[in-house]
Amino acid sequence: MTTREELQRDGAAMRARLFGAEPSDAAGATVPGIDDLVAEVTFGAVWSRPGLALPDRMIATLAALCAVQRLNHLHRYVGAALDLGLEVAAIVEILVQCGIYAGFTASEEAIGVAGMVFAERGVNLPAEEGATPASLEELAGQGRALLEALHGSRGYEGYAAADNRVTGALYPLAIQFGYGEIWHRPGLDRRQRALCAVAAFTALRLEGQVRKFGQSALNAGLAGGEIIEAVIQTAPYSGFAPALNALGALSDVLPA
Repeated sequence: MTTREELQRDGAAMRARLFGAEPSDAAGATVPGIDDLVAEVTFGAVWSRPGLALPDRMIATLAALCAVQRLNHLHRYVGAALDLGLEVAAIVEILVQCGIYAGFTASEEAIGVAGMVFAERGVNLPAEEGATPASLEELAGQGRALLEALHGSRGYEGYAAADNRVTGALYPLAIQFGYGEIWHRPGLDRRQRALCAVAAFTALRLEGQVRKFGQSALNAGLAGGEIIEAVIQTAPYSGFAPALNALGALSDVLPA
């Protein structure tokens, strides 16, 4: 059985791998024991778990931090993401995708923080592509195609039902700009976008969406264990209770 000392040791090693010799956050210097607790829980018990590659854990972490707007921590983790090998475009796309879940103001705030890190590192934001933007009709068509590929018939249930005149006032925009535009942007593949969605919905305490997208993440190429690990990864950043509720929502839709 793993001991607390082993978790603290593994956590210190993982934190050093992610952040090098950078000092831990200010709270650790002023509150007795918090630095060891963070090392033990966040980096020893969570980041050091098997079942999900470190770049994938970083995707889930960035999505959670953006969703709940932990911007001071996001600054540190964007730098760590670059050190782990995530491309600038991938980092930006995680933050863009969260906009459809947490609001584009959240994306704008997070991208501003990421831009500061990129400037500090001397790396450039991705250049705008010169292609002609798709029409709204084209976005709707490719959005519906992706929705069906991910969710099948479940994609048109509940608030997505075509005959729901109340939710129907908004949901076509989600199809066009969520599935049709954002999920088709370069920088992340479909599997990575599914990771981002599961983590962001967990952080936002949206168990219904976690259940829907968690089940559909299998169709995007994630294994059941990876989906579970993406949820667990959010716990130190947006709370253990939301992560446990999300796992409860997934417990009867993921393969045993």
